[in-house]
Amino acid sequence: MNPSKTIHQHFKLYKPYGYLSQFKSNAKHELKKKFLGELYNFPKNTMAIGRLDKDSEGLLLLTTNGKVSYAICNTSVEKEYYVQVDGEITKDAINQLQGGVVLSYGKTKYTTKPSKVHKLTTIPDFPKRGQKIRDDRHGATSWVSITINEGKFRQVRKMTAVVGFPTLRLVRVRVGTITLDGLNSGNVIEVNNLI
Repeated sequence: MNPSKTIHQHFKLYKPYGYLSQFKSNAKHELKKKFLGELYNFPKNTMAIGRLDKDSEGLLLLTTNGKVSYAICNTSVEKEYYVQVDGEITKDAINQLQGGVVLSYGKTKYTTKPSKVHKLTTIPDFPKRGQKIRDDRHGATSWVSITINEGKFRQVRKMTAVVGFPTLRLVRVRVGTITLDGLNSGNVIEVNNLI
């Protein structure tokens, strides 16, 4: 073994609702926010691979190796999300999502790449979320699986909204071949490799 070779570490994390996909900031406007470092004693130079916004939950990969992070973020690695939407999603909406929809990013329009989308027949058994989601007394909801191989800002939320079914809860369950299996909300597991 080459003694000068850096030994990198890799992790999978079940990011809870309300946490930012980054490490502590000293910015005054972020003092009351929750960061990944509160969940585990990560080694120095650990970085999140991609992001899940504060309101999203689920699988987040982390590494100390920038090359691994780049390889996952800049290739067509699949990311699968289980999404609870407002309303009983229709076949037409699913077909639109599968074929690609037009989203706005500031003044720019963007058509999403075709994606894999299907309605879930069983409600996923996720931990209760810190902030309550409205229940069926206020109208029907449904769950869909959405698999994409790109990741624009809040893309999945924008996709479901543009077809008329706003996202109520979003949980990433898979990145490539790595899944949430073995994790509860807030748990971290060190893994041998990510790709």
